[in-house]
Amino acid sequence: MRWTRWWSGSRRRRVNFILDADIRSFFDTVSQEWLIRFLEHRIGDRRILCLIQKWLKAGVLEGGVVSVSETGTGQGAVISPLLANIYLHYAFDLWAEQWRGREAQGDMIIVRYADDIVLGFEHEAEARRFQEAMRERLGAFSLTLHPDKTRLIAFGRFAAARREERGLGKPETFDFLGFTFICGKDRQGKFQIHRKSRRDRVKAKLKEIKETLRRNLHKPIPEQGRWLRQVLTGYFAYHAVPTNARTLMAFRYHVTQIWLRMLRRRSQRHNMPWDRMNRIIDAWVPRTATTHPWPIQRFDVKHPRQEPSALAAHARIRARGAG
Repeated sequence: MRWTRWWSGSRRRRVNFILDADIRSFFDTVSQEWLIRFLEHRIGDRRILCLIQKWLKAGVLEGGVVSVSETGTGQGAVISPLLANIYLHYAFDLWAEQWRGREAQGDMIIVRYADDIVLGFEHEAEARRFQEAMRERLGAFSLTLHPDKTRLIAFGRFAAARREERGLGKPETFDFLGFTFICGKDRQGKFQIHRKSRRDRVKAKLKEIKETLRRNLHKPIPEQGRWLRQVLTGYFAYHAVPTNARTLMAFRYHVTQIWLRMLRRRSQRHNMPWDRMNRIIDAWVPRTATTHPWPIQRFDVKHPRQEPSALAAHARIRARGAG
């Protein structure tokens, strides 16, 4: 996964600052003209290009009215994530890799998933120079950084000590792909990055489960249980990473409490005793377990040796006035 590469890089390389970049309304502001030019760079079949152009012009149906925009890729369309990756590959990835090779004096790591971008820097001055250059680069391709959500924070093995010296408290955290990344320590007291499920996403998931159980209040318990087991199995499969065990146990506890309250509302005379509820929980609610390996272990298996950059073989596409 993308955060595996970032986590491993931040542990093994000198990363002291994190640039958490957010592109404002990315899917709505993508330049369709630039997108077609990027696609023409790799696709020679005009029929495919015409099909993608028709897809872009298809419009969005809202309230019975179809609206067609000259910009954007239509967020929610099945092809949008693919087109987004193609667009940012040329508008950002190739340029960022070249900037790192030409401008960066210290360590620098780059991780992007769709329009979510996180960068690590050794030196604060380089991070600020990159942020300004990134703003200009994206602007040349009709994109802008969100002024409030784009942040440069101190993060890494020395961040806690430096902030403590200044009386600033604990290091700031940042969110990426559903997790909050925290400067923490392992059992030996050494620096370790902790990942926890984002609190707002956890609350939203619990609310979704509660609403669904309420709608299916009077369905048989086995039917509710099969649905709940399927949902929790998928949720745990993604979030069962090291350092996230307590969050998952708390999530499971809240789910069982929600289900218990729903079952007790099935009838005014009905009371669900805990001994029966425990049997239902054991039958239908999966237990939590850390199933993901540590990111460094995963990274070492997938990248046993340093591979040459795949970006070097690609041609560079520049916008007028873009560096």
